Amino acid sequence: MARYLVAAGQEEDTDRAYQYAVAARELAARVGIVRETCAIAAYQAGKWSDALAEFRAARRLTGRSSYLPLMADCERGLGRLDRALEIVTGPEARAADRATQLELRIVESGIRRDQGLPEAAVVALQVPELTSRRSGAGQARLSYAYADALLEAGREEEAREWFTRAAAADRSGETDAADRVEELDDVLFEDLEDGDSEDPDRDDADLEDVDPEDSGQDDDDPDAEDPQDAGLPDDDLVDEDLDEAELARMDLGAADHARGGPAPDSEPGEHEQHDATEEPDEG
Repeated sequence: MARYLVAAGQEEDTDRAYQYAVAARELAARVGIVRETCAIAAYQAGKWSDALAEFRAARRLTGRSSYLPLMADCERGLGRLDRALEIVTGPEARAADRATQLELRIVESGIRRDQGLPEAAVVALQVPELTSRRSGAGQARLSYAYADALLEAGREEEAREWFTRAAAADRSGETDAADRVEELDDVLFEDLEDGDSEDPDRDDADLEDVDPEDSGQDDDDPDAEDPQDAGLPDDDLVDEDLDEAELARMDLGAADHARGGPAPDSEPGEHEQHDATEEPDEG
């Protein structure tokens, strides 16, 4: 019988572990630890009816109230939420020790989530022990359940904080709190990226509307400079002391520029290439 109990505890396959526990029960059905082992093995294998029957038998033999959270969770697994709540809120639960009552709160939170009441699931876990800085499996489970309830209620940032607390308290690695933190980091980062790129085509459209040759002045501005007049001297800037020969050379250069200058829509630098390759005037 002892060998079967050890095998049930070490076997990784849950169904096979339950078979070992059943073999031990056939040898010693009236031993409390045997029925407890059988109940836990059935619970881990998802055999809710068998687990509930074994927990009841183990409780009759041992008188322990620590089975109540598992019994309520079995009722929840069977879809009997009303019966699960009766165990959670019943007189036996109120008379249990504080550790058992906290485990019952965790089960109650899961029941409220199954009922479609995520905010009630959050409230069910708001107990003084929640803010304790102690570590251990019980504290890790409490913080983890609270984080899970927050996530179900759509409160991702708060959920991440409590998953982090659960990971810090879970020194034995009983929960996957650290993995849940990484998953939430990816989700929050993607949400941030989506918020920064709500209209990815907006900036490109604005850039396409900008003319590279646009000087920033309005086309209707009467004072805007005509591209054909580029390089022509302003009459007000002409020195009155210039002689007639100098003025003639300036007028001639301006006329040549007007004939061979770039079109208004040309790119910068194109007119320099055009001037370098232009055939000289035979005249």
